[in-house]
Amino acid sequence: MSQQQHRTGPPYAPTTASVGGLPSVIPDVPVSAVFIAMYVAFAAINMIIYQINSRRGHKFIPSVALFGFCMARILTLVLRIVWSTRHTNVSLAIAANIFVNAGILIVYILNLIFAQRILRARQPALGWHVSLRIIYRALFVGVACALVMVITALVLSVYSLNSYTIRACRDVQLTSGTYLLVFTTLPVFPIAAAYLLPPSPAKESFGEGSMRSKTIIVLLVTCLCTMNSGFRVGTAWSPPRPTNDPAWYHGKAPFYVFNFTIEIIILLILVSTRIDKRFYIPDGSSEPGHYSRRVDSSTESVRDTSVEKEGKSEERTLCDV
Repeated sequence: MSQQQHRTGPPYAPTTASVGGLPSVIPDVPVSAVFIAMYVAFAAINMIIYQINSRRGHKFIPSVALFGFCMARILTLVLRIVWSTRHTNVSLAIAANIFVNAGILIVYILNLIFAQRILRARQPALGWHVSLRIIYRALFVGVACALVMVITALVLSVYSLNSYTIRACRDVQLTSGTYLLVFTTLPVFPIAAAYLLPPSPAKESFGEGSMRSKTIIVLLVTCLCTMNSGFRVGTAWSPPRPTNDPAWYHGKAPFYVFNFTIEIIILLILVSTRIDKRFYIPDGSSEPGHYSRRVDSSTESVRDTSVEKEGKSEERTLCDV
């Protein structure tokens, strides 16, 4: 195969404008470097919080999830920096775009889990109902499917010149993006049910701080996540434009503001409000009474903080479903 054939073969460079455009050394490298420093700081803070809490028998897996989110964002920005020096590397561009779309999903899921904990505390009969548990699991599976669909469509679209295939890939990306936008708004519904339904005589409390402060945190993060996802979906649904005629929303400023700036604000809220204390629930919580420890969530005493209890599986605490 000749060099010219190699350059014109798949993967093919996109012919339509995308948010953030083609990165350049200035300003993308210094801007990305600043965001990398902030994500490194938040990654370190979340891991330190987890380690300190874990040694005290207070394991809070969402802190590890946020650490993973920060690490994914560091990789995202590193790829963008490398891409700014290798414009012809389409495979690198694909990887960078995949990570831009994937990382924030961790925050979307955590926020819905926190809303579920508020509902279970204020309305135990509804919050712990098996049908709601099944709905939550289906929603999380839907997020995983949406991510797989986005990645598949993105990769397939740059390996084909067939107009039908490209159009089908766009439809898949629009469908997945719209689902994720709806997903970001879902925490509003368990919160509404928790407060609008008649107060339950069996309501509980969990963690530190008032239930009102927990609710404000969830709703504030919901608004920011919706803004983040809404910008993505809004630009995706807009008519495609050629790379040499981008719209204002394809610029670098909207890209960094609606993606990384909003995410940094979310991290700042979650870390500064100490969600590891506010949203902590006892290990193995699986039914009404476990949050307030009216019912033991294990065969051991609820006050047992031995090393054995520290080693128990915490996956159920994270998913809480």
